[in-house]
Amino acid sequence: MARIKVLSREVSELIAAGEVIERPASVIKELVENSIDAGATHITVEIKNGGTTYMKIVDDGCGISSDDIATAFLRHATSKVNEKSDLDNIATLGFRGEALASIAAVARVEVLSKQANDEFGVNYIIEGSVERLNQKTGCPDGTTIIVRDLFYNVPARQKFMKKDVTEANAISFILQKLSLSHPDVAIKLIRDNRLDFNTTGDGTLYSAIYSIYGKNFAHDLIEVDFKENGISITGFTIKPLYAKHNRSFQNFIVNGRYIRSIACSTALEEAYKNLIMVGKFPACVLKIDVPPSIIDVNVHPAKIEVRFSDDKLIFNSIYFAIKNALMKSGLIYEFQMKKSNDWLSMKEEPEDFQQHTLAQASATQNQKQVAYEQEENKKRVDESVIIMPDDEEMDEFEGDKAAKAIEKINSTQIDENDKQEIEIGAFKYISRSSFVKSRQEALKPEEEYDKPKPTLRIIGEAFLNYVLAEVEDSLIIIDKHAAHERIIYEKLKTQSNKNTESQFLITPYKVLLSIDEYDAMLGSSEELERMGFKLDFDNKPYVSAIAIPTDLEKLDMDEVIPEIAHNLYMNKINPQTDLLDEMYHTLACKAAIKANDKNSIEELKLLAEQVYFDENIRHCPHGRPVMFSLSKGKIEKQFKRG
Repeated sequence: MARIKVLSREVSELIAAGEVIERPASVIKELVENSIDAGATHITVEIKNGGTTYMKIVDDGCGISSDDIATAFLRHATSKVNEKSDLDNIATLGFRGEALASIAAVARVEVLSKQANDEFGVNYIIEGSVERLNQKTGCPDGTTIIVRDLFYNVPARQKFMKKDVTEANAISFILQKLSLSHPDVAIKLIRDNRLDFNTTGDGTLYSAIYSIYGKNFAHDLIEVDFKENGISITGFTIKPLYAKHNRSFQNFIVNGRYIRSIACSTALEEAYKNLIMVGKFPACVLKIDVPPSIIDVNVHPAKIEVRFSDDKLIFNSIYFAIKNALMKSGLIYEFQMKKSNDWLSMKEEPEDFQQHTLAQASATQNQKQVAYEQEENKKRVDESVIIMPDDEEMDEFEGDKAAKAIEKINSTQIDENDKQEIEIGAFKYISRSSFVKSRQEALKPEEEYDKPKPTLRIIGEAFLNYVLAEVEDSLIIIDKHAAHERIIYEKLKTQSNKNTESQFLITPYKVLLSIDEYDAMLGSSEELERMGFKLDFDNKPYVSAIAIPTDLEKLDMDEVIPEIAHNLYMNKINPQTDLLDEMYHTLACKAAIKANDKNSIEELKLLAEQVYFDENIRHCPHGRPVMFSLSKGKIEKQFKRG
């Protein structure tokens, strides 16, 4: 064994730099965060060749004095932490004192900086941790840092640099997140002499979102405002109809710091359950303010991840904040008018420049989910899109302990009439119906309690599938199959913890299954019996239905039982699938009114009233909207009456 020895300063500096500086985006993140901590209100970033050869950051912050400039580039030199106790109340973005030292170890760095009260500024040059120049000079207030030839002295690291467009996209991504987390700072990115984006810095989060993601994205948002247990959650979340194809649009900002958090993502997606389609993800920009003492930001060299002292508290706060916002919005979507011959059309999801293109699987619902997961893990990101740095770490989300805890919560049986709480690991679950009941009344304005319900008048039906109704000054259009499917689905869920009434059959249904499907169904016989199915398993691999749920007596069990068996088997080989939800989806879809079914006006009115007056019935179980509205004013405008 070789003898143990102390590394040279040069080698140790390079190793330490590698922990903080992974790519040009890491440099930009550290330097722009320093600018923000310095009180800058305007920051301009200019890059060339993806930042590999040239990066320039100009700010109007407090500047660095000539006496401190050399010290600033020493490792563990910082103005933000003095005592051990300061680590419990970190309120700045940078504090470790490693950024400047790490950058200077692997690049050629030049600094021009001046404080407002100083007559002269300072010009400082350092290359490979070696000081080259330190002299006074004339320059504007604030700090300008130019970084050239990143990893010029570490050729092995240069080999791992990606194409210029990919590195530039990663820088743009980082600056977008910093812009969203600090809307009071105007941030501009110039990319190869062209303006990439520019935020206003007017202090409003909505303006920052508009500048970063564009008009269409901003238009599709719902405001979030929640305060409880010392935690404040404000910002915006997406309307379910406009969910995205990946998690890149999930933005969590904790105490002014953009972070990645599995617990936060899990809470967000759990709040959207059954509101968005499989393979899509909710988007949000949430500002989460917590006491500094309950968060540890010193768990990752790049400070992109944090640790909460109480994950359960954070999870519940985000979950209820999003649920409140969705319930307040009502989620009755409006038609979007087009200035063309096609005068009525639903609003289409915008092609956001950051959105990835995913292959569409053509199989059953579970197979679609499996195919999506495989595609997401295998696909290589197109070089022309903006990506999350190290976003492959987020691909591990589904297998994380937090996600498994949520799956366990979802499969746990709760009496929906109780406001019972369940704790699993770091998470607490309150039954969804109990939450909805307790929150709906609180969310209603006081004047609504005595306000009579509006009259709903059925006009007719279009294409034997869409119910047309007039309510006050709006035309309501309802997808009768999707709406009825959700109504049945909610009814099945409500009855899931009770023994559903069964209808015994004169002649049992005998269905042939595969061995795997038979075994899966036998293993779930108790759940099936509670749902109202009484089955005979004595003639393997045949299953005979002796009794079926009363609400499903009109269904063809030759179709229903094999599909339930298939869902149960898919759940066995892919435990992430929610077992009961999949069965409820199947039964609700089979039992619901179908397109082209002929229904009386009375039936249509009953269906329309159930949908319109129940805020839980806004999406089918797979996330598609069930209703759109079109105001009288917009119709009149199309006929030039407005």
